[in-house]
Amino acid sequence: MAHHEDTTHAGHRPLDRLDMGAKLDKALYEDRLKAIQLKFQEIQQAYLHTGDSAVVVFEGWDAAGKGGAIRRMSAVMDPRGFKVWPIAAPTPQDLQHHYLSRFWARLPATGEICVFDRSWYGRVLVERVEGFAKPAEWGRAYGEINEFERLLTDAGTRIVKIFLFIDADEQMKRFEDRMNDPLKRWKLSYEDFRNRDKWSEYEDAANEMLERTSSHCAPWLVVPANDKRHARIEALGTIADRLSAGVDLSPKPADPKLVEQYERMVKDEKKKRKT
Repeated sequence: MAHHEDTTHAGHRPLDRLDMGAKLDKALYEDRLKAIQLKFQEIQQAYLHTGDSAVVVFEGWDAAGKGGAIRRMSAVMDPRGFKVWPIAAPTPQDLQHHYLSRFWARLPATGEICVFDRSWYGRVLVERVEGFAKPAEWGRAYGEINEFERLLTDAGTRIVKIFLFIDADEQMKRFEDRMNDPLKRWKLSYEDFRNRDKWSEYEDAANEMLERTSSHCAPWLVVPANDKRHARIEALGTIADRLSAGVDLSPKPADPKLVEQYERMVKDEKKKRKT
């Protein structure tokens, strides 16, 4: 559905090739979102029968719309088979283990879909730029991450990775909107402003990450997100397409015993009403 950025191309870097002026009409957005959300419901009921599992990774610029896209997905999913993991800085206990260990613990069980709002890619993004990881540590992380994801896909877990990018002017507008709205102000943090001061360093880190970790089994979708509607449909449409590829989404027939019990209950209810 969405165009996949060729992050291995030797020319311009991935973020340079985005069409930041891409937009989507509101009416078309509403229609497409409704169709995608229905597909998500079909995917979830199918996974419960097939035993498929999936990991969805959201990375990107601060205020680029990760949370908004995730909310449109989670709004129609049953929490019994769907989890969202918001990933913050590692705790002191996390730091005593390999950085991937806390993500292993959050991987989906059979039939589940897990969404990571930020992820193990923090190793080669914020930890790299802010100096929380040594060059030798983040330098070897590209290979570690590729191997980690290959292990998951070899075991049958689908992986979809989305990177949302906005330009500096759009980010400033969104920061202003959040600061001026008491119900959105909580989203802002000191780190948001600190990260903005190192824009070029984060661009370099993101470009290298996209180039070195977009694999055949787990490619990146890089989305221009200046227009929220366009970004949501590109991201969510691609997620739905990849999670449903090769999966029979048609609802399974009801269990005969369940039907029998239901019909007996209906019959009993009718008898009660007559009396």
